[in-house]
Amino acid sequence: MSTSPTSITCTSLSFGWPDGTSVFDDLQVAFGPGRTGLIGLNGSGKSTLLKLIAGELTPTDGTVRVAGEVGYLPQNVTLDTALRVDEVLGIAGTRAALHAIESGDVRDEHFTAVGDDWDVEERAVATLDGLGLGHIGLDRTIGEVSGGESVLLRLAALLLRRPDVLLLDEPTNNLDLWARRRLYATVAAWSGVMVVVSHDRELLDMVDQIADLHGGEITWYGGSFSAYEKALSAEQEAAERMVRAAETDLRRQKRELVEAQVKLAHRKRYGQKMWDQKREPKIVMGARKRAAQVSAGKHRIMHEERLAEAKERLDEAVEAVRDDDEIRIDLPYTAVPPGRTVLTLHELELRYGARVSGGFELRGPERIALIGRNGAGKTTLLRTIAGELDPAAGDAMAHVPLRFLPQRLDVLDEELTVAENVARFAPEATNNRIRARLARFLFKGARADQLAATLSGGERFRAALAALMLAEPAPQLLMLDEPTNNLDMASVRQLTTALESYEGALIVASHDLPFLDSIGITRRLLLDGELREITAEEAAGYPDQNE
Repeated sequence: MSTSPTSITCTSLSFGWPDGTSVFDDLQVAFGPGRTGLIGLNGSGKSTLLKLIAGELTPTDGTVRVAGEVGYLPQNVTLDTALRVDEVLGIAGTRAALHAIESGDVRDEHFTAVGDDWDVEERAVATLDGLGLGHIGLDRTIGEVSGGESVLLRLAALLLRRPDVLLLDEPTNNLDLWARRRLYATVAAWSGVMVVVSHDRELLDMVDQIADLHGGEITWYGGSFSAYEKALSAEQEAAERMVRAAETDLRRQKRELVEAQVKLAHRKRYGQKMWDQKREPKIVMGARKRAAQVSAGKHRIMHEERLAEAKERLDEAVEAVRDDDEIRIDLPYTAVPPGRTVLTLHELELRYGARVSGGFELRGPERIALIGRNGAGKTTLLRTIAGELDPAAGDAMAHVPLRFLPQRLDVLDEELTVAENVARFAPEATNNRIRARLARFLFKGARADQLAATLSGGERFRAALAALMLAEPAPQLLMLDEPTNNLDMASVRQLTTALESYEGALIVASHDLPFLDSIGITRRLLLDGELREITAEEAAGYPDQNE
């Protein structure tokens, strides 16, 4: 490790995409020792900031300085399935040299390759074991491990390098509850500089401070995410009180301006009457008229300035109030009557080993949570039900229109706009109808014309969800695979609101227990070799049963 003080300093940082979209303009921020939770709405630039710090992107202007070595875990971890575990960990060359020396080959090149790292295998095994990956072994290939294990392997590779600064972008994505707890332990034990972007409440409650990225600026809050929520709530209540006070002041200033104008008009009429009746000498009346005009002008300007100031105070107060829009939709054609058979599984055996013994039926607007360890076959089961994979044996039959939203969100065509993507799923719908319905998914006006390739993680999810839920015929069975991955807290609330409007049957594969609780799950199914129904208490305790 570096002996210099570890810190991250961004000075006058600016960054924009090639299409001219600005992300940061003169951002000033510094991260010191401790665990920082970097939060913000989807599209606010959290992942972009981590990439700039990690050197994956180059600033348009300004500087990024990091004291110490950086370890960066990106949001989407993609590894070559042919790689061995030791290659992913970055120790394959050192291992090969060690084995050569142990077998009697004492050429200098082997000693050079090893350097001082004689215990690399022991450290690697200990690191894997600490992340619950001790069973994998250094010689297995990535094709033999699950997606969640791949994320932990990438983290293990970073930890082996002993970086001073650790950047984690949505690290709990694709991790089951058991793997998440291993990650939590790693985060809790971290003593250097850590910046973590996440929507995982449990993880964010382990940080030392929150950096809230909003409107291109960062606001700091001491303590965990729970403390941040309390502080933000108090701030928002104060901001809303300021708005009400500013609105009252604005109304008063408008009223006083009108009253002043009425008085001035009355004085003007009276002065004109005196002039017409010539009750005073002409020179006196002229002087009085000029004085009245000057006084009236000053009076009008004073009230207009007060009104302008009141408007400015209102604008500032309104700007301080967050506006995290909610999805508002009406989907009557998705309704499924109680008792109607929606899905039937019979003696189903999946291509990768898991099975459904006997039969299983989903009836009416049930809401099913599908849980299980990484690699248990949850995605395979959903893809089999959706008709994307053939079963090894048995049958999976849907009796209503269904739509499946995979983790990869690859239902969108990158080259098409949001509106054009929705039109693919509802070819008979008019452009006006599509845009009106997209507005309820928060794609209003020009936002509906954004290319899918330019959307942030949360926007991309919202567009994919809109495409499926607005499809024709309307889906009466909706299947979601890890839907809260890559979503900020506001987007999770938006998803929850959208699903409240959905009246069909729902199957959700997720490790996010708070989210599952929020969408009214009626049954929980555990896939662990066999598919079986379990209670909510068993679902919450499932990871501990497999330690």
